Amino acid sequence: MVEITLENLTKYFGSVKALDNLNLKIHDKELMVLLGPSGCGKTTTLRIIAGLEKATSGHLYFGNKLMDKVPVRERNVSMVFQSYALFPHMKVFDNIAFPLVIAKYPKDEIKKRVKEIAEILRIDDLLDRKPHQLSGGQQQRVALGRALIRKPTVLLLDEPLANLDAKLRVEMRSEIKRLQRSFESTAIYVTHDQVEAMSIADRIAVLKDGQLQQVGTPDELYHHPDNIFVAGFIGTPSMNLLDCSFDEEKGVLDFGSFTLDVPENIKPLLKGYSEVIVGIRARDLQVSKEKMPDSIPLEVYTIEPLGEETIIILSSENVRIRVVTHVEFKADIGEKVWVSFDLDRMHIFDKKTEKAIV
Repeated sequence: MVEITLENLTKYFGSVKALDNLNLKIHDKELMVLLGPSGCGKTTTLRIIAGLEKATSGHLYFGNKLMDKVPVRERNVSMVFQSYALFPHMKVFDNIAFPLVIAKYPKDEIKKRVKEIAEILRIDDLLDRKPHQLSGGQQQRVALGRALIRKPTVLLLDEPLANLDAKLRVEMRSEIKRLQRSFESTAIYVTHDQVEAMSIADRIAVLKDGQLQQVGTPDELYHHPDNIFVAGFIGTPSMNLLDCSFDEEKGVLDFGSFTLDVPENIKPLLKGYSEVIVGIRARDLQVSKEKMPDSIPLEVYTIEPLGEETIIILSSENVRIRVVTHVEFKADIGEKVWVSFDLDRMHIFDKKTEKAIV
């Protein structure tokens, strides 16, 4: 297999900069997810790796081999698209076999390989059907089979589950992860869905406006975001991000309608900062109808029942805070409740640079 290195990749489409000096190393046999909103450069990166686009500047390496001028057909890369791109006039067998037919493999070898991969994907009973006779999930498996049959060095997946319903997406996430482990390909997976990314990735590279924001394991991104964008993008519900000021003399964070005492170990880190943004996850807040130590009073703004959990949005003047509670906790809109912060799990960002301080 192969390690992939992106070195100072920049890509312009006319005057629009799609990638801005992107540096990223993807390890051998790793499943790397490129995550970010639409237009952040994810698919452009994938197409440069595939050889379908040429970078304006920078370099691409497979191992130690410079790939900038290597044609698509010599890269041993397979790609799975959002649209599946199956040939509608061909049966499933022929769709899967197509890359081997083009490469002029012997017929017996093609038949053997198609049978093997169809069994792995559990579509061996569908080989005589055409794509229009298949469900979305079955079509996705056929597209995966076609991509994997060549045993590619690099497997590229561009929003492959976007057209499936919620239940099928969950099933196919685990299927893709299992297949990638089985075939030991170096895989790069593009998505804007952070839940999808967190569930399948070995590591995640978060992009925004063509720039790499942070790369790390799902746990690293969730617990130690480098900046406000990553903090707000990773996690469900998204992290509470609250504007406030740091009063160094009093040692408090001032939110306007309430203040929080700053733990002694954090005070030195905030020296010299005045305007900051506090981030705290909805599950790191405790809500009660009774006053708790160091708790603050807030009003119930709205309630979102989610089965076993409930999201309660609380407000106080210009502050809105999401809290995840057990379903047993009941409150009415407009009711006063008390909230306490887990200060050990609090994140603090510089408001000017948006980078993490704590």
